Amino acid sequence: MRKKVIAGNWKMNMLPDETIRFIEELAPLVKDSKNEVVLCVPYTDLFYALLTAQNTNIKIGAQNMHFEESGAYTGEVSAKMLQAIHVEYVIIGHSERRQYFHETDETVNKKVKAAFQYDLKPIVCVGETLEQRESGETEKIITEQTQLALQGLSNEQVENTIIAYEPIWAIGTGKTATKEDANNSIQAIRNKIAEIYGQMVANRVIIQYGGSVKSSNAKELFEMPHIDGGLVGGASLKAEEFSKIVNFEG
Repeated sequence: MRKKVIAGNWKMNMLPDETIRFIEELAPLVKDSKNEVVLCVPYTDLFYALLTAQNTNIKIGAQNMHFEESGAYTGEVSAKMLQAIHVEYVIIGHSERRQYFHETDETVNKKVKAAFQYDLKPIVCVGETLEQRESGETEKIITEQTQLALQGLSNEQVENTIIAYEPIWAIGTGKTATKEDANNSIQAIRNKIAEIYGQMVANRVIIQYGGSVKSSNAKELFEMPHIDGGLVGGASLKAEEFSKIVNFEG
């Protein structure tokens, strides 16, 4: 039985003092959740988030990292640096990183490998644009992105990779894929993993849905057989709202 992982992606929001207050408010609201609770926060909030989340069931993640261990990469942060402060998760290949910072399937793959080298749990984002969706290319796009992201990984590493299916047209737009569409797309990703790594591996991979997830639609999405939780954007910035998503009753 796969566990549900509910991860909040704060994007470029929240100052350190807001982070501390948020986690102090969230912790008692989610303390009894059977789901994995993750907050992926900006670099400047990581230290404060880690300290405040001690002795709670809230895990802390970063939103990006470089694939090199060190070097002349001004403004970048490496997996080794994240490991050193005990970060557990890292988002890799979010569509906003691909769109605004020109990340490619190749750099995503390099980052996934670097994450495993330093015992970080990668949350790898895949998703199609509205144009690709309307052209009937959804399955082709998301399965190719998944295959390229996982290229060169061992079966064990694949099992420990979280895939986040985030249709680009649904991120921050208020539009959400229907629960059937989301489930079918995630099933296609799982089938591709089974084709390459075997059904046993595919059955163990956690695949989330992301794209305007909120408390009003979380239950119907997360109850679908192939959807293993969510990568939550705007709704993760409000402790009470995010706690309702985490505590959905399946």
